[in-house]
Amino acid sequence: MMWIVLLILSGLARAAIPNAMLRGMPFLPKLSGSQRSLTSFNGTTLPPITTVYYFDQLIDHNNSDLGTFQQRYWMDWEFYEPGGPIILMTPGETDADGYEGYLTNETINGLIAQQQNGATIIIEHRFFGYSNPYDNLTSQSLALLTIQQAVDDLVYFATTADLPMPGGNAVKPGQAPWILIGGSYSGALTSWTMVNKPGIFWAGYASSAVVEAITDYYAYFTPIREYMPQNCSSDVQAVIAYLDGMFTANDTAGIQTLKEAFGLGDVVHVTDFASALQYNLFDWQSLQPDVGPGAMFFEFCDALEVKDGISAGPRGWGLDNAIYSWGNFWNTTYYSYVCGDEDAETCLGTYNTSQSFWTDVSVNNADRSWLWMVCNQVGWYQVGPPEGQPAISIYNERQCVNMFPQAFAYPPQPTTAQTDTTYGGCNVDIQRLFFANGLRDPWREVTVSADGLNKPSTPSMPIYEGDGFHCSDLITENGIVDPTIAVVQEAALMYMHEWLSEWKPNA
Repeated sequence: MMWIVLLILSGLARAAIPNAMLRGMPFLPKLSGSQRSLTSFNGTTLPPITTVYYFDQLIDHNNSDLGTFQQRYWMDWEFYEPGGPIILMTPGETDADGYEGYLTNETINGLIAQQQNGATIIIEHRFFGYSNPYDNLTSQSLALLTIQQAVDDLVYFATTADLPMPGGNAVKPGQAPWILIGGSYSGALTSWTMVNKPGIFWAGYASSAVVEAITDYYAYFTPIREYMPQNCSSDVQAVIAYLDGMFTANDTAGIQTLKEAFGLGDVVHVTDFASALQYNLFDWQSLQPDVGPGAMFFEFCDALEVKDGISAGPRGWGLDNAIYSWGNFWNTTYYSYVCGDEDAETCLGTYNTSQSFWTDVSVNNADRSWLWMVCNQVGWYQVGPPEGQPAISIYNERQCVNMFPQAFAYPPQPTTAQTDTTYGGCNVDIQRLFFANGLRDPWREVTVSADGLNKPSTPSMPIYEGDGFHCSDLITENGIVDPTIAVVQEAALMYMHEWLSEWKPNA
């Protein structure tokens, strides 16, 4: 039986699901940080790491006459000594509140700062959180949400900002070495920035960096299939193949019976029901090495595969038990986790374009901002496998039209080839850029560690891969739990030490 995946646009089905948990979006794991010393190395009292600073960022780097907007950032200089690096990261496609942990040595950012006597900065991406050029997210405003504008934001900040720490007006590139760090989309942005604007950032660290834009990204599910419990994989395949067969045969009665087994009989469209089944697979992306059996993904697999205290063999329990057990899990546990008190069609349906999910243009709406980038430049539609392999065919690009009817009269084709040509994609070749990836990352196949790419690791552009999940290497604790991740982190620190020893200020 071939592995079957159902078409859905970047996991962005309209549902009241926990942010960044089920959507399959390339999110950086959130880390709010714990208490740390409130004094610097020389005893100076430091402000809390939650202190918000503001930078006057250009609205349009191609037209400075449009003025500036307030871009939020956070900073810590606990380990800083004059001559040390400035370490910059954006969390990417999300509200940056709650990512202050990336300022500390709970992450690779802080480990580098601690080793090299550097300062750390988190800056919010334009059109996410409360760093918005305009007070709305209409198509007209979002026209200024592009990869190039985001790249230029990072460069303009580094070359222009007077930082709030002592001596912060004299640490611009050329005066001090800057290191750009990112994970997931922001990891790709790290690579794209160093390719597009060489010479600004002395070194870079790109974790799970989704550098290759691609319209149809069915390989998202490959690492999940390879590394999830095989009995669970077998039974999931059986249920999806069963639904696929009924869809092909136009067996509406059989589909309705299956929907009712999951408590989703009121979901009108089979495509929305099929998409809902994928939510359990998207839980994989939230896993990290220190997550145990209590994680939602493993609760799901245990519900399917443990019967009367006995676990199924590699082939699972079979179709009938899988339907019953998976449906029971949705009825007793998962529906409330996904939808709360909402009815099924309101929660899971994507065809009613009058719902606020499609019409809300207020700021701090990451779904809307991210979908704009997906529809225009990066794609990553998590679609079915190539022709000839079983799949359910869904017109998924319609969600771009649903969200942005003023911009798209027809489903758009993202300019992925242009994105890869302009910013390097997997063909990136740039000095002092460290790539870190995880074998179990569902985004692995659009990174430089993709199967079959065989991109060589070199001293000037090292590529390391641990056994981790998505961006696992960014978190210090994961290196303690998993020795393969520790190897990645130790190598990064070694390279950063070597590269920073080569840096010299401009005359």
